[in-house]
Amino acid sequence: MTLHHVVVGVDGTPAAVRALDLAADDAARRSAELRVVYAVPDRDEAGPILSSAAARIRERHPGLRVVTTAAQGGAVRALAAESEGAALTVVGTRGFGGVTGTLFGSVSLRLAAQVHGPLMIVRGDHVCHGETAGSDAGERLGTGHEVLLGLQDDTDVTAAAFAFEEAERRGVWLRVLHSWDRPHITPEMPSLVPATSPGQRRMAQHDRAEEAVARFSLARLQEQHPTVGVDARTVRSGAAQALLEATREAAVVVIGSHGRAGRLGPHLGTVAHTLLHHAHCPVLLVPSTDR
Repeated sequence: MTLHHVVVGVDGTPAAVRALDLAADDAARRSAELRVVYAVPDRDEAGPILSSAAARIRERHPGLRVVTTAAQGGAVRALAAESEGAALTVVGTRGFGGVTGTLFGSVSLRLAAQVHGPLMIVRGDHVCHGETAGSDAGERLGTGHEVLLGLQDDTDVTAAAFAFEEAERRGVWLRVLHSWDRPHITPEMPSLVPATSPGQRRMAQHDRAEEAVARFSLARLQEQHPTVGVDARTVRSGAAQALLEATREAAVVVIGSHGRAGRLGPHLGTVAHTLLHHAHCPVLLVPSTDR
């Protein structure tokens, strides 16, 4: 199914304006409709905010189709409903220590449990790196324009595909951090350990299997997106911290979420929580389709 619209929530705050700008940029790259949603108790209050948002978008993207909606009731319910069939839903947050307006803060986490499809959360306390870049596939990494992918295992294939598509749309490099936790193996007495012990062989076999997962998934996607330059490396421990540090040089970080098929679900892992609280760029959560 072709998805032809992007959804963004607004409430007039600076965090919402940043989310609006990034959602409009994404909709323009997709040649998709942008739906701007403001959830308020009284629809009459929404007029000035929505008019201002539409004017800002038309100035930045004159040819973009924009639809504004004043939704009565809660922001989570309104955005979750609009996200049905959307290519992407975008919200802004000042950070999880406080809430701005009626939309942000902890609302982002509640929305993650109900939204249909990918969700981009734009943190408001870090300046985003350039959100557009040249089309030169040979552009060097470290410019702040790359797409970053956190890849754990083959259940993240949907997130990986989304990251390749995102890098292709932006015309930038894709940086991949593949991580896993090694199984615990009981240490053997040094005097009894041969040159290659059973434990070491099991460890090596596990390492090869895990690295093969990443190579196989990336190779297939690389064939489908030959113009995307890829820089991949494996992290055997401290995945959350490694990804967090890498967000300093990224335009967006993409990670998978293993909820119900097509939904993010109520439970986000350690890596997701770390990034949502501390990432230096927008965080894009992609639900798996393995259930």
